[in-house]
Amino acid sequence: MAKSTAKRKTRDRYLTSEEAAKYDRIREQVAAEFSEHIKPSVGSPALHEVVLALREARTAQGLSLADVRDRTGMAKSALSRIENEVPNLTVKTLERYAEAIGKKIVIGIEEG
Repeated sequence: MAKSTAKRKTRDRYLTSEEAAKYDRIREQVAAEFSEHIKPSVGSPALHEVVLALREARTAQGLSLADVRDRTGMAKSALSRIENEVPNLTVKTLERYAEAIGKKIVIGIEEG
């Protein structure tokens, strides 16, 4: 996970760069410790990988879920569910999310 250079606001003030770095380290540690326990609810490893890639791209760009909310018009709670629960998503929803962070969804078929 890349360090964020964007200012992130918490409650009524912006985080200092030291605070932001501290929280980035904590997030990375939690992600590393619990990544094996996070399982997609739809049973699709491919979909889970897409969602993880989107979340990684968002955090690498220093974007918060609120930033993506502003760009997509989707509720922040819905975006959080996409990233954490992998519900039954539509391709259109994933396309909206990807577009908000400057990415695109590519779907293909490979030999199994």
